[in-house]
Amino acid sequence: MATNGTVRQPLTRLDYVGVLLAGVTGLIHLVLGAAALASNLADPLAIAFIGAAAGFAAGIVAVLRGSERARRLAIGLGIPFVLGQILLYLVLNWPNVFGIGGVVDKIVQIALLAVLVGLYRQ
Repeated sequence: MATNGTVRQPLTRLDYVGVLLAGVTGLIHLVLGAAALASNLADPLAIAFIGAAAGFAAGIVAVLRGSERARRLAIGLGIPFVLGQILLYLVLNWPNVFGIGGVVDKIVQIALLAVLVGLYRQ
């Protein structure tokens, strides 16, 4: 059923899985950003981590509280956002990409990416 953006469709189990995964990776980014800021208030990477956490939080709010249009937009924008997170991690940390925190976060993000693609295709 097509909507004009005003009719809110009920959230599915897959929506809630996506919210959970976005929350986990957002929290990881928030913790990493706060730790980096504690050691250097001018660290651009710390600010990027905080920004990423804010992006995940905005996506969660759009899915849980926004209109159907906002939900669809969050899913559509979430795919390149998460893909960019994964690629930037690899580029900025190569060849040392196997730290436990990074690996856990990337596993969560790959799962989130799969969920977002699944939701986009619905």
